[in-house]
Amino acid sequence: MIEKDSVIDPEKFRTLIEINARLNSSYTDFRALLKTIVESAARLVGAEASSLALFDQGSSTLRFEIALGPRGPELEGKSIPVNSGIAGWVYQNSRSIIVNDAAHDARFSPTVSKEISYSTNSILAVPLKVRDATVGVIELINKASRGLFMHDDLEWAELFAVQAGIAFDNAQQFQRTEKELSYLQHKVQEEQGWHTLIFSSKAMQDRLELVKRVAPSDASVLILGESGVGKELVAEQIHLNSRRSGKPFVRVNCAALPENLLESELFGHVKGAFTDAISNRAGRFEAADGGTIFLDEIAELPLKLQSKLLRVIQQKTFERVGSNQTIKADVRIVAATNRDIEKLVQTQEFRSDLYYRLNVFPIQIPPLRERIEDIPTLADHFLTKYARETNRGLMRFSDTAMQAMLNYGWPGNIRELENAIERAVLISKSAFITSDDLMIGSPQSTKNERLSGKDLKEAIVLFKRSYILNALEQNRWNQTETARHLKIQRTYLSRLIKELNIIQRKE
Repeated sequence: MIEKDSVIDPEKFRTLIEINARLNSSYTDFRALLKTIVESAARLVGAEASSLALFDQGSSTLRFEIALGPRGPELEGKSIPVNSGIAGWVYQNSRSIIVNDAAHDARFSPTVSKEISYSTNSILAVPLKVRDATVGVIELINKASRGLFMHDDLEWAELFAVQAGIAFDNAQQFQRTEKELSYLQHKVQEEQGWHTLIFSSKAMQDRLELVKRVAPSDASVLILGESGVGKELVAEQIHLNSRRSGKPFVRVNCAALPENLLESELFGHVKGAFTDAISNRAGRFEAADGGTIFLDEIAELPLKLQSKLLRVIQQKTFERVGSNQTIKADVRIVAATNRDIEKLVQTQEFRSDLYYRLNVFPIQIPPLRERIEDIPTLADHFLTKYARETNRGLMRFSDTAMQAMLNYGWPGNIRELENAIERAVLISKSAFITSDDLMIGSPQSTKNERLSGKDLKEAIVLFKRSYILNALEQNRWNQTETARHLKIQRTYLSRLIKELNIIQRKE
């Protein structure tokens, strides 16, 4: 601390007050706060470069979260052993230090300096403390104009570090509270059967505007987009924004049931209509009366049922299987498909009259690779969700992990992103999710390790099992869609699943 008898530099005192105001206004954005801490420390003592290394309990290392200066980008994200270098000494001893001849100090480790090609002459380092516990180290490198750090610089840096520690603590508390509230809000919605539509992109904002425009009407809506883009969530938003929101929202996956059961599932049956019909049963259209029915994968609907569905849309009537009694149902239809339905109409695999009835208001959902602004928002949401569910505490993505997610094409879209993050949370050894934890982008080395030591026959079996399992997961275990994706017959796919002992994991 600054001694009582010393003369306080009024300029630095004003600077410290100004910095303190900046710190207190940055707590809502954790990374922005860290950058403010590093920038402010360098400004206060006139350092050429500066960094903040935080302790990672999982790996027992100090990780350079923020680094500014001539070689800042190269240093950012690097980790060093907690017992290595000046930063390690400061962390372990919870004491500040000035080293004005780094090359001849036994505590100095030149490894990082060599890696980033930056000459370190003088160092000032102070511990960052939260409630008396050291959580990291603020390191200031090379006084500007080749000067040396003085004791006065150390006292100002220590005074600043106290304020930085308070701001750091406040930001962490705010972040925990915000994530907990967000998690609880989403949890309540999911328990009620709804999902939150999470996005940041203008593309999705435009789609939501379309949803709000069409929702109040009873017009049929056809949602188009690749598997995993969130078509069902958009359908939910149509229902929730409609005058039918107080009535049922009934979901049907047209590809999940065999043709002989799908008609009964949609329209119900009477006792004795077929062998297993031991009692009367209402179908999904009756259950949705007054509300909305969501027909997912509508392109998989058999031609026989397409004509019956057309009648429901036109006349709002139908009969249960085995009955000639007409039933009325006031149901709004929202359908979705990931197939080129116009092409199916041209090849007469889908009725053109039904297509035109369903396609009153089409909404095309772009794939994740075309709205990369949504990736950080979705990634943070899934990270909070799975870190909370696995009791991992507060977790963050490293910059390289986030860049890997932004660079990846996500053929499985949001579903694949969620699966990757859930897996990363489970295997990560620290509070920082790395690009290696995500296991995306460069799977070849992993595959080679797994196939190492196997003969050709064993390797082919392992490859086929992995490849088919991945395709099934990307297509939500829909065998019809998976077979089409793999360009094989569905019966052949079913046989492969049995032969390779592929079992769907229960949630």
